[in-house]
Amino acid sequence: MVSTDRLLAFAAMSFLLIVVPGPSVLFVIGRALAQGRRAALATVAGNTLGAYVLVVAVALGVGAVVERSVLVFTMLKFVGAAYLVYLGVKAVRQRGSLHAEFTGDRPTRGNLRTFWEGFTVGVANPKTIVFFAAVLPQFVDRGQGHVMLQMLFLGLVFNVIAVASDSVWGLAAATARGWFAASPQRLALVGGAGGLTMIGLGVTVAATGRED
Repeated sequence: MVSTDRLLAFAAMSFLLIVVPGPSVLFVIGRALAQGRRAALATVAGNTLGAYVLVVAVALGVGAVVERSVLVFTMLKFVGAAYLVYLGVKAVRQRGSLHAEFTGDRPTRGNLRTFWEGFTVGVANPKTIVFFAAVLPQFVDRGQGHVMLQMLFLGLVFNVIAVASDSVWGLAAATARGWFAASPQRLALVGGAGGLTMIGLGVTVAATGRED
């Protein structure tokens, strides 16, 4: 299996990538501010599953296709970007109805739906795609054999770190949400700001290029 040195080096590199807020972290924060702790954790879970799907794809060789094909990479990138913009526009349009979620005047958003939204963002995250496709294979010791199992294990390490980091971000944002709940105007401001953040994030993802 993976040597201790390779494992620690991969964990350190993963931590550096994860701790800097990217599409997944910003999406978690937006969901935490708009919907609270449960939505944030459901989003984290969805993001994690989406990221691990990428790990499995790399282990099966699909990641190499994504990394080498500009067309495939670009299509996947724009799908993720368009989805973020869609969610952002939706959040801006519905910003005035957030207070109803606190008072019980509006049906609670399903955690399963939030989970799958997080999954979509996680599986279409360009930063993670490039990391798994280009960096992950470099830490595999092919001389030890079981290359696929090594990749799956390293991907699991990445996701454990990601769950811890993203959960901290989400819970911190959800805690701050309580102050906004005291005022419908504050909540509308949060909803609008969160929506604009997602729109900006989608545009950023779309504008992100590859270093070929």
